[in-house]
Amino acid sequence: MSLAIVYTRARVGIDAPLVTVEVHLSNGLPGLSIVGLPETEVKESKDRVRSALLNANFEFPARRITINLAPADLPKEGGRFDLPIALGILAASEQISNDVLQDYEYLGELALSGQLRPIQGALPAAISCNTNQRALFTPTDNGDEAALAQDSRVYTAAHLLEVCAHLNGEKLIPQHKTTFHSTSPIELDLLDVKGQHQAKRALEIAAAGGHNLLMIGPPGTGKTMLASRLPGILPPLDDKEALEVASIQSVAGQFDPLQQWRKRPFRTPHHTASGVALVGGSSSPKPGEISLAHRGILFLDELPEFSRKVLEVLREPLESGEITISRAARQVRFPADFQLVAAMNPCPCGYAGDVSGRCHCSHQQIERYRDRISGPLLDRIDLHLTVPALPKSALSQPDLHSEPSANVLSRVIDARKTQLNRQQKSNRELNTSGLQQHCKLSAGNQMLLETAMEKLNLSARAYHRIIKVARTIADLEGKAEIAQAHLSEAISYRTLDRK
Repeated sequence: MSLAIVYTRARVGIDAPLVTVEVHLSNGLPGLSIVGLPETEVKESKDRVRSALLNANFEFPARRITINLAPADLPKEGGRFDLPIALGILAASEQISNDVLQDYEYLGELALSGQLRPIQGALPAAISCNTNQRALFTPTDNGDEAALAQDSRVYTAAHLLEVCAHLNGEKLIPQHKTTFHSTSPIELDLLDVKGQHQAKRALEIAAAGGHNLLMIGPPGTGKTMLASRLPGILPPLDDKEALEVASIQSVAGQFDPLQQWRKRPFRTPHHTASGVALVGGSSSPKPGEISLAHRGILFLDELPEFSRKVLEVLREPLESGEITISRAARQVRFPADFQLVAAMNPCPCGYAGDVSGRCHCSHQQIERYRDRISGPLLDRIDLHLTVPALPKSALSQPDLHSEPSANVLSRVIDARKTQLNRQQKSNRELNTSGLQQHCKLSAGNQMLLETAMEKLNLSARAYHRIIKVARTIADLEGKAEIAQAHLSEAISYRTLDRK
């Protein structure tokens, strides 16, 4: 009887838990069985592995083969277990050395020919391998992604034979190193948006402090254009944030290192999206739109057209910055620290308040339309902004007061650096004690805010968010203290608060 143990990583959350593949050969009727909660893709690996071994001119043992995927209570899915299962069979049948298997972890799906195909979740697996001081073998197509993990030891191969030759010391594979750094220019520039200077100002404030933003206006006023240009004025991701974003995209199978590395996500789900599509889930939990928007933007166009139940699932992650998906056997936690940007029409037809008088919606219809957005969700949006229709003459004339995104980005970066130096986090992330320490108000400003609280019937959450926005406005101007003008401007961005 022979036993071989191979290490690999499972894809559950972004924590990439360790899985050991135990291969046991015993006397008895020839056959291969897999235990340890394998799903259909894993059960089918027995046929892929058999064909791959035979086509690579290895011997497939004519004995009883038992493969255990431990821990037994963790569901296993995907084709990533093909390579470790094949290596375990080869080691247990003494066709390759068993001694060197312990130094590596292995990921890869096998084609029937023995070629290695890419898998999902290579980057978080590489990060975990580095933590446990092991090297990682991945398919060639996953090499650049896995090598993004700092100080990782990644080896890539295109075929099962290349892995075996390396393990046997016949032909060593050099360590894979990534060779690119994304420094792409700003693609969508604020110069493309004519007029709407107040909206651009609110966009700059939102970018500087990480605040949530809601734009209200009739169709065609530039709400979507403005939202799509917000990523171009956000501060660049640091190394830790870039790895977080890339790990989530890797787990979801949506990561392209050449196109997405160090780029802030900009997710735009359709208003027909379900709650599971937004927060994640399914039988094998996967990240949803809010996790895919981690460290970036979640843009919800036509906000009232979303189901109210769907919108309500955003309330908790907007506060906590993460989402926990619970199933009967386990829980999976995904990060969801996103910036919410939304757009909506002022009424069902979209033209309430238009000077042409084309809107015929009744007051009750408008109230029902706006009531699709609950007060608690609206409370969590820092900036409420009206985006009016532009005069037709403004569309044909050059906008002499418009700034390129690069100029705005420079101010945003300076403001964000001020926040990090002062409090080690953005203004949006300040808690109550942080507000008391870094956002002190003078007696006159305190009286102004209390008056606004009474007239607008603001909640305690809105009270704190106004102070955070005022702190961001002061940071953009390089002021150490919050002035009355800063506080007044912050209060003006609460237009949808109801009595």
